[in-house]
Amino acid sequence: MAIPYPFTSLLLLLLVVPLSQAAKQPPLPLGSLPAVPTLPLLQALQTRAPGSPGWQVGPASGQSLRYMLNLYRRAADHEGRPRRSRSLGTNTIRLVQASSHGGQPWAGRWYLQALTYHMEGQPEVEHLLRATVVYLPSLSLAHGRLLCALELVGAGEAPRVLLSPTAHPRHGWAEVDVTSYLVLGNSSVGSLALRHVCVRAGRAGGHDAPVAPGHPFLLLYLNDTQAELAPPSAEPHRHRRDTGTLAHDLPNYLREQGGEKSDCSLRPFPVSFAQLGWDHWIIAPHRYNPRYCKGTCPHLLRYDYHAPNHAVVQSFVHQLVDANVPQPSCVPYRYSPISVLMIERNGGILYKEYENMIAESCTCR
Repeated sequence: MAIPYPFTSLLLLLLVVPLSQAAKQPPLPLGSLPAVPTLPLLQALQTRAPGSPGWQVGPASGQSLRYMLNLYRRAADHEGRPRRSRSLGTNTIRLVQASSHGGQPWAGRWYLQALTYHMEGQPEVEHLLRATVVYLPSLSLAHGRLLCALELVGAGEAPRVLLSPTAHPRHGWAEVDVTSYLVLGNSSVGSLALRHVCVRAGRAGGHDAPVAPGHPFLLLYLNDTQAELAPPSAEPHRHRRDTGTLAHDLPNYLREQGGEKSDCSLRPFPVSFAQLGWDHWIIAPHRYNPRYCKGTCPHLLRYDYHAPNHAVVQSFVHQLVDANVPQPSCVPYRYSPISVLMIERNGGILYKEYENMIAESCTCR
């Protein structure tokens, strides 16, 4: 019985870019990428990759990147597996950068900057759940502080609305919920206009050179409704022993029984994003280890192994009736998602969880 997709694709990719040779080979040219990525994750990421050899993004930096990196590290481990303790409430978070306009922002002690966040072109499969604007309400200066707030700019002559923070995340950030201003009925508006207002406050006689505070950024919490990107459950996933399947800890069981390395077990298969030439826009993780299952299954799958009935019969027929009937195959039993943090074409930053991308355990079927 053949190993099911996507692990057949893994073996094909191994022949192309084995990790052991990554340090010896230059990154693959972008023009050759369409023929290389056979893994489902790489295919999904390639839709967001540079569209042509001339498409370039410089190294991500600044407050927005630090914020998203902190969010990523709280939500996923170094291999990209989402943590059970994460509380994002969705599988996709998009950071939208503001475009500024209005000329010179400083006027004496005051800083006034008009900002617009454009959201046109969002994929239809991504449904908006929540939107927040994140900013630093207070910045230290040499002779005082810079105190900042946000105002909602209405259409026409409508008065500006001072937005109050609803949450104070880590490291001094303030967060303002603007969901109600982006959703009209069942649809979302295309842009959001704000004014960033700051004032220098400090000791009398103190003087600080004008320092432009970083632009606030918009976070869109989205539910990607594609089948392979189902949102994570709010409850921690509880694994159980189904009566119709082999125990999910088969490798541990085989070790307890004195099993050897040739027995069915989980094997590593790391793929480097740097070797694919994607490390300039994929921020984290640095590599993808989908892993695969390999090895021989026990000669006799008794009922107390919780193997599927068909696998028990197939093993019995192979051993005692007809050796031409193949033994049950060593295949993945349980999968986990992978979280990816990446830069988008427009300079925004995207956090996305892709379901069923890492094999976590093996069974025999």
